[in-house]
Amino acid sequence: MSVQGVGDPVDRSRTVREVGERRLIGELTRAAAGAGTSDGGSAPDIVIGSGDDAAVIDTAGPTVISTDTAVQGRHFRFDWSDARTVGARAVIQASADIAAMGARTTGIVVSIACPSSTTVGTVLELNAGIVEATHGIGARVLGGDLVAADQVVLGVTAVGALDGGDPIVVGGARPGDVLAVTGHALGSSAAGLALLIDAQARGTDDLLRAHPGPLAAYRLPAPDLGQGPIAARAGAHAMTDISDGLVEELITMATASGVRLEVRADHVPAGPGVAAAAAALGVDPRSWVLAGGEDHELLAAFPAGAVPAEWTAIGHVAAGSGVWIDGHPIGELHGWGSFDS
Repeated sequence: MSVQGVGDPVDRSRTVREVGERRLIGELTRAAAGAGTSDGGSAPDIVIGSGDDAAVIDTAGPTVISTDTAVQGRHFRFDWSDARTVGARAVIQASADIAAMGARTTGIVVSIACPSSTTVGTVLELNAGIVEATHGIGARVLGGDLVAADQVVLGVTAVGALDGGDPIVVGGARPGDVLAVTGHALGSSAAGLALLIDAQARGTDDLLRAHPGPLAAYRLPAPDLGQGPIAARAGAHAMTDISDGLVEELITMATASGVRLEVRADHVPAGPGVAAAAAALGVDPRSWVLAGGEDHELLAAFPAGAVPAEWTAIGHVAAGSGVWIDGHPIGELHGWGSFDS
């Protein structure tokens, strides 16, 4: 077996075991440090970035921190999404939690666990997606870890700044507030997942080719995370990201706020192509729009008259408890749960 020099390009076809942890970490570090933020500059709050024992940041105010874990076979499959997309998706889902607090993501710390038989190319592609998505939202990769495991697991910690504003908690909704959501993508990720499951069951990808929009949304949601700070400046009383499905987030907000949330289903903006995909699979599209998860759009409660232009009003907050849709309690309708079978 030939021996690669430190300065030689790493052979992407070799395994992690063959190349070694130190050599691969060096490649990951160079990739993270080799590009700036989305505007081409460097983040002024990073004192020491990726490559040392730990990162050092100067936040000059409260720091927002959130972490997410993506597990192979549970949250992603490499036969359904390429490694670069998997890495980017992990950044978006972690950063959506930062946006939901009214903050902007400034840095990402990532842990990659993988079998020693994993190819170097897979790890580098995961990292490339992480770096690209991080720079795309104006943040920097601050560092991370590489460790052996029985399957690929990505742990992403996002760090954010409030820029002088107050954090927006999930439990602040008040009677009289207007409920609103960002984007026009609800149900899209769930529709894409359903199409992939159908294709696997039937052994044909004809519906995948016919409905590319939901498929793309499942592989890599594209919420406008800049709407989090915009909502904070508009005076939002409560906010959360729609990761487990709109219904689940409504339940969480209603319970935490001690109020009743009332929603009009026909006001909830479905993703493009959701209705067509539902018709093709014989599914009620509302089940995806209301209960499908992983769109990572934002849900917030605003004072009347304060909903930003980019948001869509879907209901209101009233005295009482629970979640009602079209004048009826939600009953057994629920979204995603981490320990659902």
